[in-house]
Amino acid sequence: MEQKFYSVIIAGGKGTRFWPLSRSLRPKQLLKLFGPKSLVDETADRVLSMSGSDQTLIVTVAEQLDALRKELRALPRGNFLAEPEAKNTAPCIGLAALEVMNRDPNAVMIILPADHWVADVAGFRRTLRAAAKLAVRYDHLVTIGIQPGYPETGYGYIVKGKALDGGTQSGAYEVKRFKEKPIPKIARQLIRQGSLWNAGIFAWKASTLLALMQRYQPAIHHGLAVIGKAGNGKSLANPSRKLRTVISREYKKMPSISIDHAVLEKAGSEGKVVTLEANFGWSDVGSWAAVHRMSSRDAAGNAGNGKWLGLGAKNCFIHAPDRLVVLLGMQDAIVVDTPDALLVGDLKRSQEVRELVDELNKQGYGSYTVK
Repeated sequence: MEQKFYSVIIAGGKGTRFWPLSRSLRPKQLLKLFGPKSLVDETADRVLSMSGSDQTLIVTVAEQLDALRKELRALPRGNFLAEPEAKNTAPCIGLAALEVMNRDPNAVMIILPADHWVADVAGFRRTLRAAAKLAVRYDHLVTIGIQPGYPETGYGYIVKGKALDGGTQSGAYEVKRFKEKPIPKIARQLIRQGSLWNAGIFAWKASTLLALMQRYQPAIHHGLAVIGKAGNGKSLANPSRKLRTVISREYKKMPSISIDHAVLEKAGSEGKVVTLEANFGWSDVGSWAAVHRMSSRDAAGNAGNGKWLGLGAKNCFIHAPDRLVVLLGMQDAIVVDTPDALLVGDLKRSQEVRELVDELNKQGYGSYTVK
């Protein structure tokens, strides 16, 4: 019998890495970077055939709740959890685990960021089903590891331990350790050693995650326990005013920490994390450079959408939906044109757009980062 599970899509990004197209009220997951559907809509499509609409949950921040409900009309309104404030992924995933436990105490959760790109959807689904089975068999945390295509410094890496399930054919390994965003030299060494990119896609039983939260993150677990008691088994997706107040109060007390630092790294050091090696064509779409890399390029390496023309331009990315943009003799450039703001930059420095948004806010241009 196939293992049933809940798909939990994390969709609370702030909209900084794709400025000026993305803003805090129009974050990356709502952008249509590769076709007619937004990234979050594509993510939901990939899992709906497995978990169904009733068992597909969205976790976002309160200010983005309405936009996501409009974007994902195929999902019941009661499947959207709203955090009162963003506290990174550990509290967010903990809240989702609490909701899953309310619905099915034995259920497996598949955790999926809302803004990834996947080429081989069938292979992606096979991997998730295998991950769910591993999570039940070993009662461990399972993380999806991607075979690296190049020494990316913006990703975390998984250093594999011994193979599980009768050898390397299963693709399952103990996790020896994690390495976060290494410098190029270390990234190349990790790839030579057979390490994997950490995709940020996870599988585990909700009960297992909450038990490890209690051990490694007592402050978060305590807050979740208070919320659970106040909810008395009712759905956290449609909280009463009283429960909403409790959630907000407890969230303020929780640390802002990623699930990787909060639980996975600690559990991994005690042999409680497994990685499943996969190669289904994947990117976390972390920058304009990533979009350029995954787009169809002309003979000179230029890619883009909208109305643009490159004259002697090489290896550039252009987003120009409303008016013609012409690049004359430029190389390695990003040009993103929107009605109220224009970005012109070095494609190799596209990871710095996040810092650029911080600087805009400091310099009094915060209205250009909201919507």
